[in-house]
Amino acid sequence: MKLLSEITQAQNLLITGVTSPSLEAKFAEMGVVSGKEIRWLFSAPFSDPIAIEIDDYILSMRLAEAKYVEVKEI
Repeated sequence: MKLLSEITQAQNLLITGVTSPSLEAKFAEMGVVSGKEIRWLFSAPFSDPIAIEIDDYILSMRLAEAKYVEVKEI
């Protein structure tokens, strides 16, 4: 299992879990929930923040938050 913050190149991913109970509601509002397919697109200069495609929109997420999202390649 990898963390979203560890991904460094564009690829399709499946969210397998959120490890921070305090951020779980915030992530759910953004559509970041277990079982959701996402695509890691790119990172900003110096690697933070990252951009992921989820449903029909692009979400920007800081690495400090991405480290709480578990993913696996699909």
